[in-house]
Amino acid sequence: MPLQKSRDIRELCYPFIYESSALCDYEIITDELCATLGGVISELEGDDRFEDVFRFLDELQPKIFNLNGSIRGKQAIFEEQIQWLAGYFDHYQSEIAGQLSGFVLPRGGRSVQLLHACRSQSKKAVRALVAVDAEGIEVPDELHRFANMLCNLFFRLTVVINRRLGITEPSYTSKSYSLKPPKSAKVKTS
Repeated sequence: MPLQKSRDIRELCYPFIYESSALCDYEIITDELCATLGGVISELEGDDRFEDVFRFLDELQPKIFNLNGSIRGKQAIFEEQIQWLAGYFDHYQSEIAGQLSGFVLPRGGRSVQLLHACRSQSKKAVRALVAVDAEGIEVPDELHRFANMLCNLFFRLTVVINRRLGITEPSYTSKSYSLKPPKSAKVKTS
């Protein structure tokens, strides 16, 4: 027998928690992303070296909740928000231009580690959107584009913060993958 909601509101953490849809998983992942980003913002607040990053992330955080509700509720992420994010992506990419030549091991202080968690949660959000779409629920195109760009921008911000602190992440050479374009995973057939 499937689990049922309690009639005691104190025993219900989220109205949709008992759904089997990937949509609920997506909403939980983006909720976690918003909370983790709040940790980054708190870590950077008041540090003049990162005032620009703080202001950007402070403005970004409510957009994560907009991303969260843009399927079940009213869509709130559009091309305008993607272009806004792209402007920051380009700005921070230019700050670190030429400083990365391959993979690096994630290192750095608490704000950087939280940004790496945000990066990973953004990937999880994209994967959840793939699952939502596979279930036949309409996913606005802007949502996965925004979440993908978030992931890439969060990585760049880790490098920006580390560079401003004089930290260089150790390079990493994969024994599993080359720097050639990735191939699809091989699937065994019987």
